[in-house]
Amino acid sequence: MSDNKTGDKETKQKRTLKTHIELLFNPGDLFLIQQRQREILSLLHREGYFPLTSKRILEIGCASGGVLREFLSYGATPYLLHGAELEPCRIANAKAVTPHLPLISADGRSLPYPDSCFDMVMQFTVFSSILNEDIKRAIADEMRRVLRPGGLILWYDFWLNPINPEARGISLAEIRRLFPGCRISFRRLSLAAPLARRLAPYSWLACYLLDRLRIFNTHYLAVIRPE
Repeated sequence: MSDNKTGDKETKQKRTLKTHIELLFNPGDLFLIQQRQREILSLLHREGYFPLTSKRILEIGCASGGVLREFLSYGATPYLLHGAELEPCRIANAKAVTPHLPLISADGRSLPYPDSCFDMVMQFTVFSSILNEDIKRAIADEMRRVLRPGGLILWYDFWLNPINPEARGISLAEIRRLFPGCRISFRRLSLAAPLARRLAPYSWLACYLLDRLRIFNTHYLAVIRPE
C-alpha cells in the first residue's frame, strides 16, 4: 500500500473516532447513548439473546460502524458481526476503524446473502431517512428474507418527525405494515436530543426522570419476530 493510501486510511479512521469521541464528551449525547445501550442490553437478555457469542448478526445501513462497535463490546464475535451500507465513503470509514469485521457496500433492497442466514438483523435510524415507500418495503422484505426462522429484527428509529427535513418518523402502524404477520413489541426511547443536551450538563437526574415519562422520547426500540 502506498504512503498516500495509508495516510488517507489513517485520516478516515481518526475522523470517525473523533466524531464518536465528541459525542461521548457531550453530556446530553452521552446520556442518550448510555440510555439506549442499557435498554438494548436489557432487551437482548429478555429475548434470550445473551450471550451473543454464537449469534450471526447483520446491521442494515451500518454507516461508519458505530453500532457494530457497540455490539463488539456486548460480546458479539467479530467474524459473525456483519454490516451492509449503501454509501461507499461510509463503509470505507467503517473498514478503516474495524477492518476485522465482514463489511460490504450493498443496497438494502438486494442483499448478497442467502436466505435464513442471520440470527438477528437490525437497523438504526435507516428507515426514517427513506421517503420512498416502495424502497422501505423492499428493504423490510430483505431483512425478513435473510433472517432465520425464530430470529429477531431489532429496530431503533424515530417515531415522530425529527428536526431534519430530509427524514420522516415511522409510526407503529407503519412498522406493522412493513412487517405484516409479525409479533412486535416496542417501547418509546431516547429523550428528545435538544432537551437532553440542555439539561444533562446541569442534572442527569432530570434527564432520567423525563426519559421515564416517555412523552418526550423520540424513538421506538422494537423487537420484530416473524410468526
